[in-house]
Amino acid sequence: MGTFTVFRAGLISILVLILGGCSGLPSSTEMPPVSELEPEPYQIGVGDTISIHVWRNPELGQSIVVRPDGFISMPLMGDVKAEGKEPEALASEISVALGEYIRTPEVTIMVTSPASKEFRNRIRITGQVAEPQSVAFQPGMTVLDIVLIAGGVTDFAADGRAVLHRQINGEYQSFILDLDAILTDGDMRTNHALQPGDVISVPRKQLFRGEL
Repeated sequence: MGTFTVFRAGLISILVLILGGCSGLPSSTEMPPVSELEPEPYQIGVGDTISIHVWRNPELGQSIVVRPDGFISMPLMGDVKAEGKEPEALASEISVALGEYIRTPEVTIMVTSPASKEFRNRIRITGQVAEPQSVAFQPGMTVLDIVLIAGGVTDFAADGRAVLHRQINGEYQSFILDLDAILTDGDMRTNHALQPGDVISVPRKQLFRGEL
């Protein structure tokens, strides 16, 4: 019986090594850093709420939602295409058009609710966490931040095999995270800064991996 127990334990160890080596996922220490490039200029999208202010002509100002066809309606001007334009460009276009009706109009536009970009700029965590989350990205967010927001990992979490999925050059690539090291040992080597669109998945412990 003792020999069988030793054999079984040895077999499980071998399986763990084989499975670990066959995961095919690189460690997140090999992950490219968060992009340090300047963000692209914001382009107005369908569903965005924009605030239009015309200096010394408050009756022309308004807060308006971009319609599904990409247009907004302006006093004196009628329908104006807003989708796909930067706020400054749209303000300049409206200034020129209003110049036919009022003297030297000065127009400023602010995007007060960027609904069209809301889901592009979110961080998600799924799997064995207390409360899977989809939260708005905030500059400076790290892996630990999103795990804490999700209420931490469950007792069934294989937190040493968590995976960070990141879009790089238009395609998602996956990297192994060690949440156990972060949460238990305070090892912050894989506590990476996050970027919009990141997804963290925390798998469940598996018997054949020797995790239960």
